[in-house]
Amino acid sequence: MTILSRILIPTISFLMVSTFSSSLLHAEEPVWVPLFDGKTLNGWEKVGKEESKWEVQDGAITGTGPASMLVCTKGPYKNFKYRAEIKINDKGNSGLYFRTTRKPSFSDGYEAQIDSTHSDPIRTGSLYGMCHVYKRLVEPDEWFTYEIEVRDDVWRKRNLTRIKITVNGNELYEHMDFALTFREGYFAFQQHDPGSRVQIRKVEVAELPDTNKN
Repeated sequence: MTILSRILIPTISFLMVSTFSSSLLHAEEPVWVPLFDGKTLNGWEKVGKEESKWEVQDGAITGTGPASMLVCTKGPYKNFKYRAEIKINDKGNSGLYFRTTRKPSFSDGYEAQIDSTHSDPIRTGSLYGMCHVYKRLVEPDEWFTYEIEVRDDVWRKRNLTRIKITVNGNELYEHMDFALTFREGYFAFQQHDPGSRVQIRKVEVAELPDTNKN
């Protein structure tokens, strides 16, 4: 082996490994797809009381009035990362729904609670009915980022759905739903009551591969 060969072979090997590792890292990066165009409610549909109002104000989806749901017509989704910027008024109540039905009621699908000061003490960061947060994590009338990661998995030979909840970049917990309560579905936002006003912007989803085919 020549001196040049001894120099070039390790260098080429290093470059090949680096390129391969870079390709793997790039392949694993989620592709974020916007679900709200910032201008219209195209791709969204109201379900609920006619008097309930959903509109776009200053680049944000805004819900007011009596009870209803605003459902994203794209889907269904199963394994994904999902995020949105949200603001709730003082004493307001709302919910970020996922794996819900196409025409949902308040009890269809998983609900990430949106509530800073409502009379219901279950606050933002809660997975309603499953894992509750009672500490106020965000102030009313302030924008915050909600991030949800959902994927089916197997743990100790048991099937489950993993649900990670993150608020303003702080991962709160991972809930393990062994009941597999909701298998797949759509995204929605809740207009809870006439005293609530919820605003939503920058709604995005990144689908994750289905590694559990059971």
